[in-house]
Amino acid sequence: MYQNTQLYIAGQWRDSIQQQTLAVINPANEKVIGQVAKASLDDVEDAVQAAQSGFEIWKNTPAQQRAKIMQKAAFLLRERAAHIAELMSLEQGKPLKQAKMEVLSAADIIEWFSGEAIRSYGQVIPSRQTNVQSYTIKTPVGIVAAFTPWNFPINQVVRKLSAAVAAGCAIIVKGPEETPASPAQLVQAFHDAGMPAGVINLIYGEPAEISEYLIPHPAIQKISFTGSTVVGKQLAALAGQHMKKTTMELGGHAPVLIFKDANLDLAAKEMAAAKFRNAGQVCIAPTRFLIEKAVYEDFVEKLKNEVSQLKVGHGLDDNVDVGPMIHERAYQNIQKTIQNALQAGAELVCGGQTLEGPGYFIEPTILKNVPLTAACMDQEPFGPLALCIPFESYDEAVTEANRLNYGLAAYAYTESNSTCLNLARDIASGMLTINHVGLGFPELPFGGIKDSGYGTEGGSEAIEAYLDTRLVTVASRR
Repeated sequence: MYQNTQLYIAGQWRDSIQQQTLAVINPANEKVIGQVAKASLDDVEDAVQAAQSGFEIWKNTPAQQRAKIMQKAAFLLRERAAHIAELMSLEQGKPLKQAKMEVLSAADIIEWFSGEAIRSYGQVIPSRQTNVQSYTIKTPVGIVAAFTPWNFPINQVVRKLSAAVAAGCAIIVKGPEETPASPAQLVQAFHDAGMPAGVINLIYGEPAEISEYLIPHPAIQKISFTGSTVVGKQLAALAGQHMKKTTMELGGHAPVLIFKDANLDLAAKEMAAAKFRNAGQVCIAPTRFLIEKAVYEDFVEKLKNEVSQLKVGHGLDDNVDVGPMIHERAYQNIQKTIQNALQAGAELVCGGQTLEGPGYFIEPTILKNVPLTAACMDQEPFGPLALCIPFESYDEAVTEANRLNYGLAAYAYTESNSTCLNLARDIASGMLTINHVGLGFPELPFGGIKDSGYGTEGGSEAIEAYLDTRLVTVASRR
């Protein structure tokens, strides 16, 4: 069922020049299920050369034609969703239903950006003189280098890829070595839809080596990165040295503000699903549950009841809600994080245990009364761990929500319209969703502020990062 993954360069699937590979491991049973080609720097340079050739073709391709190819790719992705979801579940561990949802969501994203391709308007600027016409045009920035993580193998690629090709750019994607087959299937859909050779290139290999080669490369004009804040700052600094445009979607530590007038049943149900989706390995996962003291114990109990209904297991098994952690390092880190919090004085509400047998499985875990001295209150616990603490006043809740220098996503539940308006003003976050989980749709901005990055990968603003605005002003002489 699973297949080895090659590099995609100049419209062809091929092995690396040095014939090197990396093992792909199924996190549900710790077995090697395949190999992925490991690019050398010669392969990376081939990808750059291919992208330069592809860009010369693609930038001159009419936007309507670009849109049609993208729409066909979206159709093919939907048609192949069941197969791709199985590959993703095998290599990443997420439940099959979540994997299929990711594939279908990717098709929606491609369609959204196909529309943006034909709406990249310039403007006519009123002139000071009757014989002068001034206007702006939008042109593609050039070749994009995109770096993507393993937690959403298709979703993290498709946002960057779709915006780039909609704008008329060529792109080199450095995909995730842990989960290579599913992004390869995304690229295959574009290939089969008629994408010209060289416009899209997909490589795998040593992340630091590839980024240090691509970012300074004179052919690369735009960098897009999704990953940790630490690595993002390093890449942004390198890009800055070479005056490259950047989009950074980095880490988070999302607060959830539960007020006493909230619909607690709705909040518990939605937040349990959002927190433990993808085993908590989500940058926008709700993490710090700040609960008004009057309903604190009641909400914690409701959240516990919702979590107790989640089924943990292999992603391909029926009715599974929570799969394994991605690899042993992540598996060990979350165990250490839980133990550190307990030693600091947190109370275990449920979970916290590993599952017997192979696989990197951790029970969905809730801790309450977590002190600020616990490491998890400052450092993103990228796993199935919810942290609950009480608050007494609005100001106290907002202060804690904004305490960290992260600012990616935030959540809140309240029946008060005035509280909703105040939260919109006071919560320092790139995205805030109130009384529902409403993040990640193609038409909505997706991005953070502060240490969570800058730029957006959704909504009407997203394509702008892949376009240059140029001024033309012409004086008529007769």
